[in-house]
Parts: sequence; structure tokens; C-alpha cells
Amino acid sequence: MDRRSFLRTTAHGLTAAICGIHRVAQSAESKRPNIILIMTDDQGYGDIGAHGNSMIRTPNLDAFAQESLEMTRFYVEPVCSPTRASLMTGRYPMRTGVYATSRGGARIFGDEVTVAELLAQGGYRTGIFGKWHLGDNYPSRPQDKGFQETLIHLSGAIGGVPDRGPSYFEPILWHNGKAAARKGYCTDLFFNGAIDFITANRNRPFFAYIPTNVPHSPLEVADAYAKPFMEAGLPEKTAKIYGMLMNLDENFGRLMQVLKAQGLEENTIVIFMTDNGPAGKRYNGGLRAGKGSVYEGGIRVPFYVRWPQRIQGKTQIDRIAAHIDLLPTLLSAAGLKTPKGSTLDGVDLTPLWTQQMLAKDWPKRTLFVQMNKRILQNRYHNTAVIGQRHKLVSYPSNRYDPEFARKFDKSKVELYDLSSDPGEAKDIAHQYPGVRDGLLAEYEDWFANMKGTRDFQTAPIHLGTENENPSRLSRYQEGQNLTGTGPVDGWLVKVTRTGRYQLKLQWPPHRGGALYIKWLGVEHHLPLEGNHFSAQLALNAGTGLLDVGFEDEQGRRLVDPWNNKTRGDVIVLRLDDRL
Repeated sequence: MDRRSFLRTTAHGLTAAICGIHRVAQSAESKRPNIILIMTDDQGYGDIGAHGNSMIRTPNLDAFAQESLEMTRFYVEPVCSPTRASLMTGRYPMRTGVYATSRGGARIFGDEVTVAELLAQGGYRTGIFGKWHLGDNYPSRPQDKGFQETLIHLSGAIGGVPDRGPSYFEPILWHNGKAAARKGYCTDLFFNGAIDFITANRNRPFFAYIPTNVPHSPLEVADAYAKPFMEAGLPEKTAKIYGMLMNLDENFGRLMQVLKAQGLEENTIVIFMTDNGPAGKRYNGGLRAGKGSVYEGGIRVPFYVRWPQRIQGKTQIDRIAAHIDLLPTLLSAAGLKTPKGSTLDGVDLTPLWTQQMLAKDWPKRTLFVQMNKRILQNRYHNTAVIGQRHKLVSYPSNRYDPEFARKFDKSKVELYDLSSDPGEAKDIAHQYPGVRDGLLAEYEDWFANMKGTRDFQTAPIHLGTENENPSRLSRYQEGQNLTGTGPVDGWLVKVTRTGRYQLKLQWPPHRGGALYIKWLGVEHHLPLEGNHFSAQLALNAGTGLLDVGFEDEQGRRLVDPWNNKTRGDVIVLRLDDRL
């Protein structure tokens, strides 16, 4: 063999070897499951036909439930943002800086690592289509936290601040960081985006997160969907909610058909769940209370998972599980490891799902829920400690009470045996004080651990970065108030670059006054001519509360009481990098 023949033969061999390696890599990647996580907003345990609701119409979800594995005791937080924080991080929300749904308490820390980030690092394409509600500013936005494709609305609801005005039929949606008014019903648009994403990535593993904003208020849905329930005699509010879920069910069915048509259904994990209990009173499967409550009706939700390649359908598991379990579970299913040194509160559920471990052999565990709906946290306030059999409920009210800490009385703590009393009708705390005290001791350790993570601090918004300039500071959503009542105290921000900034206040017409700015302890009063709203100021780098407001011609600071409006919002634009 001459040299040229030798080289040609060797080259062909190397090419064949490289192609073989590439095929093996493609094969290994193709074996990784796709993941679709659908989570609705304010859909309770009873808002699905599979849970005995004879009035609602959810045929596609009911069929999915019949084919799936159901975790019959799956827990979340009583309100949405804390649930979403745990879902993304595998950690209790207090560790992440998320305590509430507004007023500075619903913004995840930039250094929190999400399941989207970890899946993206592992080769997955990641997309979110719906409601994020973990921060509207850098570094807490979904595009900052691992999602490569984003189609979302801001804040907690379409039509709320800062995108005031749009409806569910003509929403303002943010696609990959840019706002655009859309025509079409919001749920249809989110599922359209998800289906396009899935179709485009059908040849590689993907993670599609579809957190819908329905059936959260405002209750907007086409009359054709609500009418059948009105005619059946249901109250208008319930009829609209059931109509919204009827539309959701149609979209869910459409998504499942796409998976089947693309040949993806066998190796795709599809999870359906909700974020908290129902808002308002309606059928809730016999569970007590609803949204905002730590009774079962506020925190126990539907949870179904379907993965034909690995999970046997038509089964139920009664072991307690929660939102914190999804990150370690999905990483395990994807063949990825959790980062070293990360503190996770959740556990990997795949041994249960795939029958590698029987329910009777599953280790004993305790889950914790606390929701004060404010940054300031009180020990024992609106708290639940959940074991497989017993559940402790402490002071089940989320109303702010500045004297609460002095009023705690252990004798008023409730205890329920959920194995015989899932409706929490009979308090047995006085019959079993030892069980009560044991759960209280576990709670004490847990609360101390939560406090020790970040000492209940909130995440600062970063100003002056290339990632977001200008930044819009929403007074209602992002402005900070520790107690959750009254006007906000400003915004917790980190000015990353010393330089000159323009600050523009959203304010009604006026005859003149001043722009009040307080930063790092220094107050500024910058004159404004009539109907002028912006001024420039040099801001030093640092972290603290930035307070911006309007002063009238007499020098009086005008402050609105807390309300869900854009009045008082501020747009901050970095103009240069130097003083």
C-alpha cells in the first residue's frame, strides 16, 4: 500500500470512527426524556373531573389522569410565588428570598440555581410559556435563570402592573425579553408557543415549562365556555373558572396530540399540577379551606405524571411529596447530578415512580409550610408541619399582626390524623400532646434552618448592567414593604456601576414640584417644571433602598397608599459609566 492509499484508508477509518462516536452521542442524548411541566394558577384539588367534580368538564385531563401515576398527597405553598420558587430550586421558598406575591417578597435571588439552568447545562433546550412571578428585573427574570426561550407576562396576572390594561384576549406578552401586544386568548397563545418550541426541538431533549395564568383572576373567558356552567345553575364566578379550565383542557388535549404525532409521547415526562388551592369557595374534593390557608384545601393539589417508557400508569402513591422534590427528581430522570455543595430540601422521587422502591419502604419524612405573605416572618404563624399520618396546624391565618409573637400559645396548636380525617374536622392535639410537641420541635429546627440561610433578606434588583438598561421598578410588585401593609419604602437595589442615571417617575400631570431621591442615606430634591417627570443624578455603586417620589410645590411628599397601579413606578436608565 502506497502512502496516498494508506492516508485515504486511515482517513476513512477516522471518519467512520468519528461518525460512530457522534451516533452514539446522539443515541445517548435521544434516550434522555423530554420534560413537560404544566402548572395552573389557583386550580384547586377539586377543580378536575378525576377528583369527583361532576360539574366541571375536563375530559382530556381526566383521561390523562387515568393513564398516569398520581401522587395523592402532593403539597405546595398556599400562594403562588413561593410554590414557583421551590419548584425551580428544590428548596423551601424562604431560602430563595421569596416570601409573598408582591411588595418585594416575590423576587428570587440571582445566585439561586434553577432546574432550567441545570437542564440547560446538561444539553436540554429550555422554554417557559406563561407565568413566571419570581421577579421582573435582572437578575431574577426567567432568561436570567436558565430559560433559553421565554414567552411570559409580567407580575402576578395579565392586566396587572406594570403592564396595566391588557386583557386575557389581547395580552401584553414578553417574548425573549421584548414586549408585544398579542391577539388571542392567553392560554391558547401560551400553548401555541410551547407547541412550536416542542416541534422545533423534537430531535433533542427539551424542558417545556407551561405555568398558565388561568384560572387566576381576572376571570376572563369567552361566553361560549362559561355559558354551559351558567345554564347548569352555577354562580357566575364558578362558571367562568370552569370555562377557563374547559379551554385549558382543550389546549392540554391538543398538546398531547402533538406529542403523539411527533412520536414523542413514550419518552416524554408530562407532569400536571397546580400551584395552590382554589381562590374562593367551590367544590374542593372534601378538603378544608382554600388559597392562602395551610389547611389541606390550600396546599394539597392534583399531581399526575406520565412517562410510558419508565412509569406504570393507572397507579396511585400515597407517600407525602412536595414542590421541593421536582428538581432532584427531574435531574435524576434526565441522568444529571445535582451540583456539589448545593443545599436541597427535596428528594428524588424516581425510585417511587419507577417501582424501584415500594411505598412501604419509603423513608419517613416531614414537610413544612409557612406563609405570612410578607417579608417579615413570624415563627408559628400560618404554619403546617406534615407527616405521613399526623399534621400540625399553627395559627392558621395570614393576617398581619404586629403583636403576634407575644400571643403564641402552644395549647392552641391543632393536630389532625389525616389517615382517618383528611378533611381536618377533629382536632386531637389535647389527646396526643406528645405527637404535637414532637412536630413542634421539628418545626423549631426547620425555622432556625430557614432563618440561618439568608436571615429572611430579599434579593436586590441590579441597576446599571448591560443585561437590563433601562430598568422599570414597579412600586406594587417590586417595591419593598416588610409587613405587607401600607406604602412601600422604596426598592432594594444594587447599583453595579457608579455613573449618571436618569430617573423617570410615573406620575399624573402636575404644575411643578421636585423629584425626591434617597440613595445610600443621602437625600436629593431635584426641581421639576410642570408636567416634567424625570431628572438626572450621579449614583454611587452600592446596595440599599432606593426611594424615589414626588414632592409638590410646597415641598410635601405625596405618597399613595399601597395599590395595584403604575403610579409611582420609576424607570432607571444608566447614561454613562463615570461621574
